[in-house]
Amino acid sequence: MEHQEKTPEGNLSKLMEFVLLDFADVPHLQRFLFGLFLLIYIIILMGNGIIFLITKLDPGLQTPMYFFLGNFSLLEICYVSVTLPRMLTSLWTQRRTISLVACATQMCFILTLGATECFLLAVMAYDRYVAICSPLQYPLVMNYRVCIQLVASSWISGIPIQIGQTCQIFSLPFCGSNLLNHFFCDIPPILKLACGDTFLNEMLVFTVAALFVLVPFLLILVSYGKIISTVLKLPSATSRGKAFSTCSSHLMVVALFFGSGLVTYLRPKTQGSAGTDKVLSLFYTIVTPVFNPMIYSLRNKDVMMALRQWPSKHLSSLKK
Repeated sequence: MEHQEKTPEGNLSKLMEFVLLDFADVPHLQRFLFGLFLLIYIIILMGNGIIFLITKLDPGLQTPMYFFLGNFSLLEICYVSVTLPRMLTSLWTQRRTISLVACATQMCFILTLGATECFLLAVMAYDRYVAICSPLQYPLVMNYRVCIQLVASSWISGIPIQIGQTCQIFSLPFCGSNLLNHFFCDIPPILKLACGDTFLNEMLVFTVAALFVLVPFLLILVSYGKIISTVLKLPSATSRGKAFSTCSSHLMVVALFFGSGLVTYLRPKTQGSAGTDKVLSLFYTIVTPVFNPMIYSLRNKDVMMALRQWPSKHLSSLKK
C-alpha cells in the first residue's frame, strides 16, 4: 500500500473546498447526462415511493416482510437524494465546487444510510429465515414490536460511528490538489487528497467497513444457507418453488448492493482506480435503487396484485 510522504507544515495550504469532477471529462455529453440522470431520479422516486405507499396502505401487505420492504424503499429514496440532486445541479450549471462542510455532511449521510441499508438487508434475510425455517413461531417471533425495534436499530445504529469516522477523516490535513475525481464525497477519493501517511485512516475505514458491510453480509449468507437447507427438505416441488420465490428478489438486491460495496471498501487501494471507484459507486448508489421496485414488484405476486387493485380501490374510496 502506497502512502504519501509527510508534507512540511509550512508548505500546507488549507483547502476550503473541493471540486467534484464527476463527468467533466465528457463536456459534450453534459446536457444528455443531465436528462438521463434526471429521468433515473424520477424513476427512483416514483418506483420506490409507490412501493412505500402501497405497503403502508394496502391491507393485504400488512406483514413484517412488506413492513421491511416499505422501509427499504424509503431508505433508497433518502440514499439517492443525498447524491443525485447535487450531481444534477453540477451537470446543469457546470459549478462543481463543494465546501469542506458540505462535503463532510454529504459523506456522513452516505455512510450512515449505507450502514442502514446493510443492516436492513440483513434484517430482511432474518425475516425470511424465520418465515421459512420456523413458520409456526413466525407470528410470535416477528411481532410488531420486534419489527419496530429491528427497523429502528437499522436506522440509528450506524449514526455515532459514521459521524466519528467522518470527523476523523476531515480532521486530516489536505494540501495540493482539491480535485475529487468522483460523483460525490466518498472515502477513497477523499483519502487520496490527504497529506501525510494515511495508513491508520485506511485501517480504520477497513475495520468499519468490515463491521457494517462484511458482518451483515455474512449474516445474510448464514440465513440463506439455513433457508436453502430447509427448502431442499420440503416434499413437493411446488412448495420448494414458492419458498425460493419469496427469497429471490431479496437475493438479487443483496448481490447488487453488497457486491459493489465490498469491492469498493474492502479491496486494497493500490488495486483500484478512480474510474473503477466511480463505476462501482454507481451500482450501490443508483443502480440498486432503480432496480429495487422492478425486482420486488415483477417477482412478487402480492405486490403485483396490490398494484393492479390499488387504483380501482383509490377511485372507489374517492367516490364514496
